[in-house]
Amino acid sequence: MREGIHPEWYPEATVICACGNTWLTGATKPELRTDVCAACHPFFTGEARIVDTEGQVERFMKRLRQREEILREQEEQAVEDEAPPEVAIEDLDLGSRYLNALIEAGITTASEFMAAYEEGGDEALLDIKGFGAKSLIDVKRQLRGMGYTFDTQQEEEDEDEPEEAEEA
Repeated sequence: MREGIHPEWYPEATVICACGNTWLTGATKPELRTDVCAACHPFFTGEARIVDTEGQVERFMKRLRQREEILREQEEQAVEDEAPPEVAIEDLDLGSRYLNALIEAGITTASEFMAAYEEGGDEALLDIKGFGAKSLIDVKRQLRGMGYTFDTQQEEEDEDEPEEAEEA
């Protein structure tokens, strides 16, 4: 071994961990400091602890919270966008006869029309005196354009009825 080229060896160098644990080992420095040791490392202790390096965990958690907040706002906006606007029956392009028939039946808004439809279907609305299949189809078409939805099976039946009425 050549003289003067090797570092000084300390056979009893002290290692000090951030958790307070100390032990002796051989090293080229008399004292070593470490952040994690076998006594405090999550792998050996079984703890679910996150070792933070220069605030990276805090930055990640902050970004995660911001992302969750943005997603929640987008979901709330989507729910608001899905809700159709409240419309008065007078605002629909209906003939005065059909309009008066609906008003006499106590239906003055689109939501009341939808409630009657959901309660009794087409039959309940067709039972209104002076309100027929053609006017029902027209109202449903206008309300669909405003964002309201109807049962698809009943919609198909509605589309078939005018053709049958024209043939007769």
